Amino acid sequence: MTSPVGLHRVVEPAGVLPQAAWRLDASARIAPNEVRIRVERLNLDAASFRQLWQKHGGDGGKVRAEVLEIVATRGKMQNPVTGSGGMLIGTVEEAGRRSPLGLRVGDRVATLVSLTLTPLTITDGLARWDGRSEQVPCDGWAILFARSIAAVLPADLHPELSLAVLDVCGAPALTARVVADQVARRERAGDPGPVSVAVIGGAGKSGSLSLAAARRAGAARTVGVVPVVAERDALTAAGLADVVALADARDPVGLSTAVTSALGAPADVTVVCVDVPGCEHGAVLATADGGTVIFFSMATSFAAAALGAEGLAADVTMLVGNGYVPGHAELALGLLRSEPGVRGLFEARLAAD
Repeated sequence: MTSPVGLHRVVEPAGVLPQAAWRLDASARIAPNEVRIRVERLNLDAASFRQLWQKHGGDGGKVRAEVLEIVATRGKMQNPVTGSGGMLIGTVEEAGRRSPLGLRVGDRVATLVSLTLTPLTITDGLARWDGRSEQVPCDGWAILFARSIAAVLPADLHPELSLAVLDVCGAPALTARVVADQVARRERAGDPGPVSVAVIGGAGKSGSLSLAAARRAGAARTVGVVPVVAERDALTAAGLADVVALADARDPVGLSTAVTSALGAPADVTVVCVDVPGCEHGAVLATADGGTVIFFSMATSFAAAALGAEGLAADVTMLVGNGYVPGHAELALGLLRSEPGVRGLFEARLAAD
């Protein structure tokens, strides 16, 4: 029997979902409710790529070799250290007659589910990838389940640009929802006071989109926090934040001071978009009582976040960005099209890669 969530593809251990499995069956033959994608490019999760890059001292050949080993061993791309993967783009090669995804042979699509649960086979040895960037040109196939999510690539955007945006499209969508809820709650309570938002890692992909989404959702004041001068200058030029602050997100007091100084008070909503560990306490400390912290980084230790909030006696709501909010792809692509600052940051990042 074929499961809509892919249980039939789990090789070991038995009884777990594909994301939690150690190994998946990535064979090309599809079940009636599956879709096979001819893969063109992977987009590795930022935390996963950073871990591999640091582990191998910037040796792209070794990074490439380990990615190949992971996929060959596990039947999917799931970094065993970070637990994260990424997503991909490709062309629909075959669609099962019972697939509910509405995809047709020949559609160019981006998967909106993680590579950590997507059966994947690479057939070209990643010969066109130097191991030095998150985007990985490749040949092979991947399998989508009945409960998977994919978006047909828009014709007006370069596929690499679409891939970069769709990789993080859950971040701006959830940010917009949380900010809009905060604004509405204050209006219902007769307190029209402004809602402030801090985005940690504001010059990155998810960070820049989240800043734009926060402003559109009604945030009255925003601060983007970045670690280096070059990112400060780029984010300032993009015009996506009211204030851009320099701080190391791993320094709780320094981060909190930077946010509070920029906004005049702790943030009502803090969005964590950095790909390094150790940012949990600073994010909590930078957030006002009754506020919300959204963690989008796969480098986050949720135990550290929970225990840190307890230890700081911080009355904050903490949310895990799970990458899916209804309409997230359309919202993110819309921000890219309509916000020159967002598009400029994305294009500069792709050019640098």
